[in-house]
Amino acid sequence: MCRMIDLIIKKRDGNVLTDDEIKFIVQGVTDGSIPDEQLSAFLMAVYFKGMTEAETTALTLAMAHSGEIVDLSFVNNVTADKHSTGGVGDKTTLIFAPIVAACGVVMAKMSGKGLGHTGGTVDKLMAIPGIKTDLLENKFIETVTKHSLCITGQSGNLTPADKKLYALRDVTGTVESLPLIAASIMGKKLAAGADCILLDVKAGSGAFMKTVDDAKALARIMVKIGENAGKKTRALITGMNKPLGYAIGNALEVIEAVETLKGRGPEDLNEVCIILSAYLLQMAGKGDLESCRMMAENAVKNGSAFNKLQEMVKAQDGDVKSLDDYTRLPQCDIKHEIAAPETGFIKTMDTEKWGTASVILGAGRAKKDDPIDYGAGIVLVKKTGEMVTKGETIAYLHTNDLASIKTAAEAALNAVVIGDEKPEDEPLLLGVV
Repeated sequence: MCRMIDLIIKKRDGNVLTDDEIKFIVQGVTDGSIPDEQLSAFLMAVYFKGMTEAETTALTLAMAHSGEIVDLSFVNNVTADKHSTGGVGDKTTLIFAPIVAACGVVMAKMSGKGLGHTGGTVDKLMAIPGIKTDLLENKFIETVTKHSLCITGQSGNLTPADKKLYALRDVTGTVESLPLIAASIMGKKLAAGADCILLDVKAGSGAFMKTVDDAKALARIMVKIGENAGKKTRALITGMNKPLGYAIGNALEVIEAVETLKGRGPEDLNEVCIILSAYLLQMAGKGDLESCRMMAENAVKNGSAFNKLQEMVKAQDGDVKSLDDYTRLPQCDIKHEIAAPETGFIKTMDTEKWGTASVILGAGRAKKDDPIDYGAGIVLVKKTGEMVTKGETIAYLHTNDLASIKTAAEAALNAVVIGDEKPEDEPLLLGVV
């Protein structure tokens, strides 16, 4: 019989846990039989001693099976899922998912809410008046069957062990552990039931993984877990040293996502979404990478991708008219200008600080249960590499909280470094695993 104290000591001393020992721990997390102090000690032991590939896979599978497994057998087609490790202005799911669905691959996606400086897909969707993101199983199945596209919040019974461990990681300084990150992400993806899993692993100042090497290390672990579980899995490393697109904040990002689906989006955002779509379509057997890219581009050009988004929003009781009339989306009364403090090229934008500024304005959460102002956020006018003159507008802050302006403006200005020389452009795609 296992004792938690023995397993803590075993991992503390750098030894390898068996599959049964890991299952015992996850079961104890799920049923509450292991107290928080012992779980916290275990997490810290993993943080310092790491886990082998076999241990990480065992932890992931145990987490996935700690609750319900979504059954997508009712879908008579290839099903796909996508996860982003989080970034600032990352509204790719709102664009990518309709593109892929328009090209004949079913996107039955469960997404989460944002925490910290990165926004969640569900929060962005909830900026659309009336939309339901807590669908019951029968409504989820109906939407997926009719439209090949549904984005909903995560079920209360999906990976309950992860919910508990995630909360403990957040307060014990163990968030950055690669095995724990990989098990958390892939546990949810495996429980979601899709055939193909595409991972968008962000690297840069606005991401949790600050370097490309760290992002690739995490990607390799997650891809291996997916493959070991019998899923087609691939990871793309994409840049997050500057916000993606120009909008940061829920309703503002919905507008930019819709504009992208209408063929009028920012170049960087459109390109990342086309790249992600092409790789996923290739994984789903739709052709080689070049033909899949053309397929994705055509779905935007001919309007079929935007039509898919409209179908989904209507099916989930959202205000479809708001996708054309943006005044129907949440608005803010205050619009504050951020001006360039000097003349020169924007050398860097500390993207995490821009994300933090948007949270201060009301667009995100510092704590899990914090309320959100869906109209709040930032619209950038200039980005890294662009020339500015002193006093020229860099960005506009949108908020209904006058008291937040000063602190948010300071965070935004501290994020920008201006110099005499134009920096080199960074590629959007930094690697494929």
